[in-house]
Amino acid sequence: MIEFYPQIKHFHIFCALLSGSLFALRGAFALADMRWPHALPVRWLSWTVDTALLTAAMMLLTILPGAMFANGWLTMKIVLIVVYVVLGVFALRRGRTRRTRAICYIAALLVFAQIYGIARTHNPLGWFWLLQ
Repeated sequence: MIEFYPQIKHFHIFCALLSGSLFALRGAFALADMRWPHALPVRWLSWTVDTALLTAAMMLLTILPGAMFANGWLTMKIVLIVVYVVLGVFALRRGRTRRTRAICYIAALLVFAQIYGIARTHNPLGWFWLLQ
């Protein structure tokens, strides 16, 4: 399976960027009180992209050696993904007020940017590592 690593990695990156872009679009329009971000086809698209993203991630984990967890960047990325999902749920559905949803939306986008930074730098500090 190692021979397919580059293709799986690129597919994973594509799905991650597509998932983040779709969330950004849905969140912006949901904050504008539009109904289409909550429509079933849009949610199905989001679930499909996220399922493909998770599948590619699991495939990469089976290919890569266990030493990937040695420096902590992958662990930090996984922890921040959980934070991103929770913030996203509050931004799109669970936030009781518009202000709460907006704060959660902005925080989720910032967490997504940090996840991307961690993935690019392979450092638990992500973009902050570049400031050192």
